[in-house]
Amino acid sequence: MAAAVRRRPQALDTSTLPETDAAELTRLVTTAEATPPPTGSDGLARDAMTYAITVEDNGGTTVLEQSDPTMTPAFAALLRWLKTHSAPR
Repeated sequence: MAAAVRRRPQALDTSTLPETDAAELTRLVTTAEATPPPTGSDGLARDAMTYAITVEDNGGTTVLEQSDPTMTPAFAALLRWLKTHSAPR
């Protein structure tokens, strides 16, 4: 049996953030883009969560996607930051 749970996407516009937060988000995205998951691993594991982060910048779109078993520390840091800063206030 297989099941998929999709959560409603959350958007975060850096123009609405304080300058220091926008700079930190940019740094985290840049680091996550430069640190791909390990090669040679399909990243599939039973009950593993997969996360997709879409970044729109200067008319271009980049999608970063990683799963729990192969998640890099850089992607995890970006994901934590996004969860913290996009939480309802």
